This record gives sequence, C-alpha cells and structure tokens, in this order.
Amino acid sequence: MSKLTTHLSSKETIFKNEVTTKFDLYNSLFLTLPFYSVKNTGLALPYFFDHCEKGIENHQTPDEIIESFFTQQKGLTKQQDTTDLLFRFIQYIERQVVLFDAVEDAAFSKISVQEEATSLRTLMNKALEDEDLYKKIQDCLSEFKLRLVLTAHPTQFYPGPVLGIMTDLTDAIKVNDVNAINLLLQQLGKTPFFKKKKPTPVDEAISLTWYLENILYQTASDVHRNLESVFNLNLDNHSLIELGFWPGGDRDGNPFVTAETTEQVSSFLRKALFRCYYRDFKNMKRRVTFNGVEKYMDILETIIYDNAFRINVNVYDNKEELLDSLRNIKRVLTDYHDSLFVDIVDDMIWKVKLFGCHFASLDIRQDSRILRSLFEECMSNPEIKGSISENYMNLSETEKIDSIPLNAAELINYNKFTDLSKDSLDVIRLIKDLQKNNGKRACHRFIISNCQKASDILQLMQLFLWSGWKMDELDIDFVPLFETIDDLKAAEEVMQSLYSHPIYAKHLERRKNRQVIMLGFSDSTKDGGYLMANWSLYYAKYTLTSVSRKNGIDLAFFDGRGGPPARGGGKTHKFYASFGKDVANKQIQITVQGQTISSHYGTFETSINNLEQLIHAGITSALYKQKENTLDEKEKSLLSTMADISYHAFIDLRTNPLFLKFMEVQSPLKMLSQINISSRPVKRNSDSELKLEDLRAISFVTSWSQLKQNIPGFFGVGAALAKMKEDGEWLNLKNLYKDSGFYKTIIDNCMMSMKKADFRLTAYLADDETFGEFWKMLHAEYQLTKKLLLDLSDTKVLMEKYPTEAQSIDVREKITLPLVIIQRYAIIKSLDKNLKASQKEVYDKLILRTLYGIVNAARNSA
Repeated sequence: MSKLTTHLSSKETIFKNEVTTKFDLYNSLFLTLPFYSVKNTGLALPYFFDHCEKGIENHQTPDEIIESFFTQQKGLTKQQDTTDLLFRFIQYIERQVVLFDAVEDAAFSKISVQEEATSLRTLMNKALEDEDLYKKIQDCLSEFKLRLVLTAHPTQFYPGPVLGIMTDLTDAIKVNDVNAINLLLQQLGKTPFFKKKKPTPVDEAISLTWYLENILYQTASDVHRNLESVFNLNLDNHSLIELGFWPGGDRDGNPFVTAETTEQVSSFLRKALFRCYYRDFKNMKRRVTFNGVEKYMDILETIIYDNAFRINVNVYDNKEELLDSLRNIKRVLTDYHDSLFVDIVDDMIWKVKLFGCHFASLDIRQDSRILRSLFEECMSNPEIKGSISENYMNLSETEKIDSIPLNAAELINYNKFTDLSKDSLDVIRLIKDLQKNNGKRACHRFIISNCQKASDILQLMQLFLWSGWKMDELDIDFVPLFETIDDLKAAEEVMQSLYSHPIYAKHLERRKNRQVIMLGFSDSTKDGGYLMANWSLYYAKYTLTSVSRKNGIDLAFFDGRGGPPARGGGKTHKFYASFGKDVANKQIQITVQGQTISSHYGTFETSINNLEQLIHAGITSALYKQKENTLDEKEKSLLSTMADISYHAFIDLRTNPLFLKFMEVQSPLKMLSQINISSRPVKRNSDSELKLEDLRAISFVTSWSQLKQNIPGFFGVGAALAKMKEDGEWLNLKNLYKDSGFYKTIIDNCMMSMKKADFRLTAYLADDETFGEFWKMLHAEYQLTKKLLLDLSDTKVLMEKYPTEAQSIDVREKITLPLVIIQRYAIIKSLDKNLKASQKEVYDKLILRTLYGIVNAARNSA
C-alpha cells in the first residue's frame, strides 16, 4: 500500500470515528427528544430517510415517494396530517444540519492535520533554522496583507442564538459531555431558526458582528501577533490582517441601505469593539494591580467604558490615547514589576493596533448606473452648472475624461434631487465624519460595481469634490469592480486611461501609488459559464498586473468570492497559492459570506487555520510558486481555447428559450425573495419582469443548487474537454493538471460542484412534455464532464483525492435528501392548475421551509 493511500485511509478512518459515528450517536439522542405536538415525529424520521433513499434507488418520483410513505408507513391520508408531519420533519432536519456542523467543528483539529506543504507553522519552523528563508519571508510580510471582508449575502445565515448554541455544542462534543449535549439539543429544538420579517441591513450587521466579537477579534490578533513576534517585524503602519464589512455600506441593488443605515452600522461596530476591549480590560484589571499603573488604568477604563456603554459620549478617534496608556502600563510592569502579566497588556496593545476604533472597515458600494444618473442630476444643479459642459452626457469616453474638471464646487442645495441621489450625496459627506470619528480606516473605499469606463471612476471623484472634499484630503480608494466577461476584457484599457490621467495619477501618488481593483467571480460565471469565468478572471489579472507595473502602480486585487465553486469558492487557499509571477499577489483581499463565514471562521480553530492557510498561500506564492505557476504561452493558448469552447456551450444553454422558464418553474427561484435571511432583493430592478441580467448571481447559483444540478459549476467544461481530446490535446491537458496549480484548482473545484449534484432527484423530468429534452441535455453534459474529469485527474470517483471533504459532502447530502424530495414534491403539487389557493399556499410554504436547510447544509462548498 502506498504512503498516499495509507494517509488517505487514516484520514478517512479519523473522519468516520470522530464525525460520522459521533453524529449518529448524538443524532439518535436528538431524535428521541419530545419537542413537538405531533406524536413520535423524531422516531418516524429515520423511517422517512430510509424510504426516501429506497424511493430514489427505485426511480420513484418525489410525489410517489412522499405519498407511498404516508399510506404504507403512517396510514395517513388527510392532506392536513401529511403536511403537518412534513413540516415537523423539516424542523428536525434543519437542526440535524446544525448538529452535524457542531460535530464536524469539534473534530476539526483531529481531521485537518495539514500537509507540510500547506502549513504556515511548518514554514515558520523551517525559517527559524534557515537564515536566508527567514529574511525572504520577513521581506514578503513587510508588503503582504490579508483582507477579509464580511458580507451579508444570503448563502447561509443562522440567527445569533443558534450560533451561540452551535458554539457551546461544539465545546461539549469535544469533551463528550453528554448531559450538556442533551440540554443544548433540547435548547436547539425549541429555538426559532428564522424570523417572520426580513432583516434590515442593521439587523444583518448585528448578526454578522457575532463573528467579529466572538471569533475574529481574538484570532486575527493572535495570528498577526504570532507572525510579528516570530519574524521580528515592525508593523506599526502596516497590518498583515485587516477586516472589512459590507452590511450597511453595500447599497448595490439594495434600496434599504441609506446614509442613516451606514452611520448606525459604523456606530454599532465601534460599540461592539469597545465591548470587546472592556471584556479584556476587566481581565487585565484583575491581574495588573501594582503601584504606578493606577493613572493609566483609570484613563483606559473611562475611555473604554464610555464608548462601550454610554449613549451620549463624545465620539472621536481614541486609538492613540488607548495605545499611550497601554504602553505606559507595559513600561511600568517592565521597569518595576518583573514584566509580570505584560503578556496580557501586549495582547490588548495588539488588538488596539489592529482594530483601532472601527473594528472593521466599512466598504461603500454602488452600481455605476446609479452613479451616472446622480452625476447627470448634479450637472443640472445651479451650483454646478457652468463648471462642466452641458453636452457632457453625449460626449465620447475620451471627451468625457478630458471634460471632467475634478475641482471643488460645493454642492449644498440638493433637496429637490431624487431620494436615491440625495442619499448617495449624503453618504459621501458621511464618510468624512466616519473617518474623523473612528479613524481613516473606518471607511476609506468606494467600490463601483458594473464599472465599464474610466469616466465612472473620475465622475465619482468629482462627486466627492462637489460634496465638500478637497483633493489633497481625499483619503479614499476608488475601486472599480469588473464583473461581466466584456467588462473584464475592457479592464486593461480602463485602467490605462486612469493611470494616464494627470489628476488621478496625482491622487494615486498620495495613496503611495497603490490601486485596488475588484473582480467579481459570481457575475462572470452567470455571464459566461464556469470555465470562461475562471479564465477571464485569470487573464484580466494578468493584463491588469502588466499595465499597473508598466505605470509603476502597486496593484492589489480584491476578489468577490462566494461559497460554491461557481461563485469563486472551493479551495480558496490553493487558488491563491497557484499564481505565478505575472499576477500581482502581494495582497489577498476577498469577500467571505454565508457558509464560508460559519465554516471557515465560526470557531477559534477553523478561524486560525484559515487565516494561516491564506497567509501561507501568499507567502509560498511569492517565494516558491512564481516560476512553476507562471503559465507559458502554449498553456495560455490551451486554456483560452477551452474557455472559448465552454463559453459557446454555456451561451447556447443560456439562450435556450427554456433556460429561464426551467429555473422559474422547476426551481424555487420565485420563493427566494421570501426567505427572511437577507434585506437585499433577489434581483436588481425588483419591480420589473424577471430578466437574466437582473438576476443576482447568488439567486442564480442557489436555484441550481436547490435543484441539485449545480449547472453554473460545470456546464460547458465537458464540451471543452471533449473537443480538446478530439483535437489531440489530451496528454497536454493531463500534464497541465499535474503541473499548473491554477488549472488543477479549477478542475478540483469543478469536481466539488459535481459531487454535490444528484440528477436522480429530477430524473422524472426526462419524460416531461415541456422540459424533457432540456433536462436530458443538462444530464448529458453532466455525464460527459464527469467521465472526462475522472480521466483527466486519474481518479475513479469525484473528489477521490480529498476523502474527508468528500465524506462530509456525502453525509450532508444524505441529511438533506428528504428536504430536496419534499421540495420537489411540493413543486410538483403546486404546478397543478386545479389547485385551490389555500392548498397552493401550503405547498409554497413547504418549498420555502425546505430552502433554509438545503442552503445551510452547503457550508462545505466554501
């Protein structure tokens, strides 16, 4: 038996013992707890699971599976009785997902023993024995930055009380405290999972802050401090780790985010941070009880307590005051008290240096189309009129760039503007106050989504100058977000126009010649399919890196990545470790959301591990991978050809007249707007009819994942591989899979998407009068892609090289199988044209209720 086989086998054994077996044990306890009025619901559930599995194996339709269960097993024939029991099943299964999450989190340290190649700690130990390596890492870290931006995108959102239960349950499972587990399972059974009303953006911010307060506050500081101490860095003006925050700042397509919302969220983040500081201060106060520190402790307590708990406190940037007192306390302990408890003070110093008075930077985001309308509205204002050509909107792009004055002209009277325009100007003014009160890092980035032209950026700069900002005090990073395939192709030209613009170049000079560019994975996948999206994003990074270096600009990419591979997720650290020297990779900036937050940053162990993995990816990419991961021209040509073939296959699918209709009728797409886990509408232009271009990428991907087809994660890949094989390029592709970290990551993530697909659940649609041929086309591409991917990777089953992740997906898919069948059953029933309104309402509610558990169970797609 090979070493690899032995290693995989041992990891699988550990997973089975620590996760699968324990889940079965605690699940059996959970099922016996009498939560609900329906008799023996928990005891009936295993029979229902078994019936669903056998039904699928016997090629029964979802309605046949459900109806036969009630007639054969339960003897229930009344519709009210059957739907009541189905709702109870759903409630149990939702909580089984939480239990599995907790069991898996509890076993994390045992099942995630890192390979040496992906362990930051191993690399650090090597560096301590190798002076040359030590110096190289030191230099790398002096420029490196990891920026995690938490977003409230609805890909999973447990309410705060459930997160608390999950954390306590994880701790109890670690030590096998059966009594505590029993009580927590009872608490879990009686705790609501969702609210009857949609959350406001402030509600979303409060929910998300749970991770900041309870996890990242400590783990980000610990990882940062450890690296600085080992490599003796002086990083007072450069943080290795930064946290960003979108709830309350992301107004793209969300009419509920206002300037008032932004102010409330910023204030809440500050209070949450000072609550954390107060928690640490109380601990420090119990230990640091010596002569000479009283004055400084009193100053600290007053500042921290007032900002944490008082309502009408005078708010300003207290960071330096806090640090001054802490450093004086450390000085007294060092000089007079044998450095006793100085580690506690150091810990707090690190946190204040890292989080200041803001905790996480609020990013502001708005769509370019909204900003263009605002700019046009401002031009007609008497206070602005004359400073810019009245014919401006009809000018060419080059003429617009030359015409924007980029000088100050205070716009005060804008009360007659549209509400959206007024709010946009209000938030531009608000940013200045947030920087003054909470520090410049509190809010310093404005992201323009759907950015298509250099004038989009310059017009936004002008809006700032019309709103009381002076050019030399413009402490703002203007961040273009390129999302669609066409926008990615045009990105290089857009940035060259900006770099060549004398006033913008001067602005960048004041920003230390640093430019952030955001790239959107989700919309590019929806626009061009999985393979074209990945290639377009890579090629955009390559061309943007080239144009930035040519202009002497230090470029950082900010990647909008979702949880599933179709939205840029998958094995994120491997993705960042895969770039060669032709892609700027000094910084890793990513959005994290939904299941990615809970699975990667939901516990101390997972948070530290994932922070370290991403930092390790950045270091190894800089030190080792530059040469081997730099694609040569032949490899780029191979990938480009594959992307084109895949793109055309995906576009043929997208333009099929049944494409959107299939999603609307056969998936729960229409129900997504009723999920009360997000304040943001399912689509832009929410009052208009459904158009694919307006449909949000999250809704697009979620609909296909609810169908268990995961089309955005693989469709077109099989067609591309088949054509390349036909053209005699198969050996070259197999070698590319072995040698290119980038290509291997794309393929492995594609296999992860396919692993979670199950066409058996919709196989009955093959005989559907309307959708039969369309379903067969989807299934044929799945079969073709699977066959060729296994050949390409020299494996026999999907994700064979990732056994623990594969087992996790298998268990989660097994848990949610009944939910998917209930959903399919309800969709079939709801399509009956003779259905009474009251009956349709019940089936729609069933569809809605199944959505939560299926979404939440997908955390391992991150």
